[in-house]
Amino acid sequence: MLDGKGDFGEWRDAARRLLMAGTLPTAVDWRERQGVAADLFAEVTPVPANLDEEREGARSASPVQITVPRAFMTLAETVICHSDPGRFGLLYRTLWRLQSERNLLDIVSDADVVRLQAMEKSVRRDSHKMKAFVRFKEIGAGTSTTDIMDVIVHPVSLETGSIAIGRRRFFAWFEPDHFIVARVAPFFQRRFTDMDWIIATPKGSAVWDGTTLTVTSEPADDPKLTDDADTLWRTYYSNIFNPARLKVKAMQSEMPKKYWKNLPEADLIPGLIAGAEERVREMAKQAMKDPPAFHTRVREAAMPKTEESTALPGTLDAARAEARDCTRCPLYCKATQTVFGEGPDDAKLMFVGEQPGDQEDLAGKPFVGPAGKMFNTIAGEVDLDRKQAYVTNAVKHFKYEPRGKRRIHQKPNMGEIRACRWWLKLELELIRPKLVVAMGATALTSVMNHAEKLGDYRSRKVDLDDGRALYTTVHPSYLLRIPDEGRKREEIDRFREDLHAIKRLSDHL
Repeated sequence: MLDGKGDFGEWRDAARRLLMAGTLPTAVDWRERQGVAADLFAEVTPVPANLDEEREGARSASPVQITVPRAFMTLAETVICHSDPGRFGLLYRTLWRLQSERNLLDIVSDADVVRLQAMEKSVRRDSHKMKAFVRFKEIGAGTSTTDIMDVIVHPVSLETGSIAIGRRRFFAWFEPDHFIVARVAPFFQRRFTDMDWIIATPKGSAVWDGTTLTVTSEPADDPKLTDDADTLWRTYYSNIFNPARLKVKAMQSEMPKKYWKNLPEADLIPGLIAGAEERVREMAKQAMKDPPAFHTRVREAAMPKTEESTALPGTLDAARAEARDCTRCPLYCKATQTVFGEGPDDAKLMFVGEQPGDQEDLAGKPFVGPAGKMFNTIAGEVDLDRKQAYVTNAVKHFKYEPRGKRRIHQKPNMGEIRACRWWLKLELELIRPKLVVAMGATALTSVMNHAEKLGDYRSRKVDLDDGRALYTTVHPSYLLRIPDEGRKREEIDRFREDLHAIKRLSDHL
């Protein structure tokens, strides 16, 4: 006979005694006490968190050796909060089976395991709903926390002690499906520790007075309290309600009626649903009207600049200064800064990469990260002086995806390449290099102004219409990403041969 109100230790003690006595699951009739009030403040003898801890002391009385996987203990602590009376027998049967079937919990098709996981999910969902939908109402200065508990809790009255002077007091009513009050109460203590509050439910209540968190499993009654914040909730909900996105079935699924009925804005919902269709028609009519005049000016200011609307800077320094404020594509929103090209303004050789990396974005200089260091090392091996060349990228802002504390490189798309080509074209016109080296497919696409296959141009010189020559190779970052060491050495040797060929070409410019 158990109280059956979410107390894991209560079931654990009983299950331990039965298992040590070798009692079969089919021989146990688990029942819940009805109408017996528990002593909320009785001292409880501590019990081990794992049944294994009593195994040595039990061997003299019973030949049974109890072993319990940690995963089962975690699962049982959640399932015991479920309101299904069959949970006690299900947990004991699973515990019994685990003595001979060590991997039982890994069998996802087992009927007992499936049922336990469904109960666990239901308890966790109920706990989430409590955290999301508890609404506190302020208790008047003349009403103490103890007075409220005397009204709503029966037959046990809580002795909550003195209430701190100057602290505000709040009350909330909630109707959970399961016995989760003790499970969720610490969350509210941590989040609302600066105020005194009561959370009352039909399955128990919790009281925080600034010093002690007291939890009872006794049922409570809803005193139907109201406060001024109810009007604010109604105003807020009526303004955020979007009739065009109304999905009644989804509302009922995510927030059943038992939650709605305890929220002040619930009385607005029938009217909002009934008038949703008419409001959608009104919204459609309003959408066809011309926007206010200032919207046009805002839109024009936000539009990317075009070649026709922008005067060309006359020097490389002027171009670099103007590029600092570039907003031609959305990449500027997340990047630290524009990373412009670097090198002599009369260089005969220009290297074009893809885009800045993480380190380049922070430093504001091209090719200073791992790929840049590899480029410098191999260029030095073939006596190619980077300082005599102009080095830039097809895209001037770092495109990345945040992943934890890291920023993971993302390849620019065609729209971003074309938007940033304005700057590359300007660099070409100001520097007038004789030989342009495209490192990677993105650079090749930008130089040619249309998509080309890297393999069709790799390791060969191509004469361009503007009198320049183009030589194409891979980007150094490609070499860093090759997982196979043998293939990486082959590709590095080939890249070295490309740079050696570029060195010979540049010597004859």
